[in-house]
Amino acid sequence: MKHLAKSGGLGVDLASAFDASPNPYVLLTPDLRIAGVNQAYLEVTGSSRDAILGRSLFAAFDSGSGAEAVENIRRVRASLEKARDTRQRDHLAVVKFAMRRRGDDGRDVLEDRYWSATHTPILDDEGEVVFLLQHTTDITELQRLRESHARPGRASAMDVMLGGAVLGRAQQVQEDNRRLETERDRLTGMFMQAPGFVCVLSGPDHVIQMHNPAYGQLVGHRDLIGKPLREALPELVGQGYYEFLDAVYATGEPHEGRASQVLLQRRPDEPLESLYLDFVYQPIRDAAGDVVGIFVQGHDVTDTRLAAERQKLMIDELNHRVKNTLATVQSIAIQTARSHVDPRTFAEGFQARLLALSHTHDLLTRSHWEGADLRDILQHETEAHGPQRVSLVGPPVALGPAAALSLGMIFHELATNAAKYGALSAPEGRVLVDWAVADQSRPVLRLSWREIDGPPTAPPARRGFGSRLIERNVRHDLAGEVKLDYANSGFSAEFSIPLHLGRAS
Repeated sequence: MKHLAKSGGLGVDLASAFDASPNPYVLLTPDLRIAGVNQAYLEVTGSSRDAILGRSLFAAFDSGSGAEAVENIRRVRASLEKARDTRQRDHLAVVKFAMRRRGDDGRDVLEDRYWSATHTPILDDEGEVVFLLQHTTDITELQRLRESHARPGRASAMDVMLGGAVLGRAQQVQEDNRRLETERDRLTGMFMQAPGFVCVLSGPDHVIQMHNPAYGQLVGHRDLIGKPLREALPELVGQGYYEFLDAVYATGEPHEGRASQVLLQRRPDEPLESLYLDFVYQPIRDAAGDVVGIFVQGHDVTDTRLAAERQKLMIDELNHRVKNTLATVQSIAIQTARSHVDPRTFAEGFQARLLALSHTHDLLTRSHWEGADLRDILQHETEAHGPQRVSLVGPPVALGPAAALSLGMIFHELATNAAKYGALSAPEGRVLVDWAVADQSRPVLRLSWREIDGPPTAPPARRGFGSRLIERNVRHDLAGEVKLDYANSGFSAEFSIPLHLGRAS
């Protein structure tokens, strides 16, 4: 009662009036605990201040058990919470609530009583609810007298005289309101749990009245309720969405977007994020048919859109690779045919080169065509001759797909030539392959292929397909340099290949 009894005689008089009122009053905190009661309330409930002050309203009294008692408690709690949350007075026309009294045999019994209740929020200077005032009127005798004269299907004269018709209508309105509230809560629950984002905008400024968690997650969980959209989401300026909403409000025609790009600042002080949305702006009309707001509903389809873009890129890349591979096969066929007049030897050479190309494709497929390591390519093309005859020494070097294919064909030609005419054609012959990467700012692969302990070599009388393929691939496809040396002590090749070009290929 200290909050009522402010300084001065007026506050004391108000507190005295509160306590002296013949009508029962109880003052509740926002969490529905008893903060104060008047004497009439104590008399009606048969309780004392010390026994109930500070306790929850619904724990302070024994109101019986059973479904009806539970439902009555729920109705009173709902009315109090509504008054608290809306800051508006709320009424209960009729509520049945049992009270404890002393029976004729001296024992306490619960007696059903009928009440009409009004719940009034008490606000502070900032407009916040500090108390709830419950004013109840005992209408038990009126209700019982009405029931005693009730006639099925029609109201009696006594019922009308006693106000039963009015009371009955009040009860009906109360039940209708309860059903409407239940339906509203069900719809609100569906609204809040919708898998897509949902938002309700009000008025020409598109003030955000309600949104579900999915909408909050979409825009970055910021404070939105009660703000015009231009204030709540200022980053939308220049993206067309304000204008779409203005047009829907002005014309009453809905607007639909498919995979529409939007830039949102989902985290403070971080760059805008690009998202793709399917959405619809649906006008909300009042009873007169005028547009009063807009219902926003949609889904974030960013992942689907990006997946479609990746798929398109993969298809385009696949088409590009297939065309390049077919061109390579065609070149291999033409060049092999020029070097082999005999169909049998042509078939052998052509098949071997296609297998070399296939081996490199296998390596690239394992990495989803992101590239391959130089050592892996060399091992693929020389493994048939045994690791004891081919020495590979060098660091890991990542190659792009185009560079990997070109070097795969080059190493196949070198290994085939060594097996037919060079070091690998002799029992003691060996191949030494060494490589390193020079100039890290613009890295260059320097690779040496040296054949030792094989038969004497000499420059060929004419340039064959193998040497033409090597020189063309290095200079044309890899933008590098190669030097082939047919010294008597053994064949060697020195390569210099810019890696930044190979990696980008």
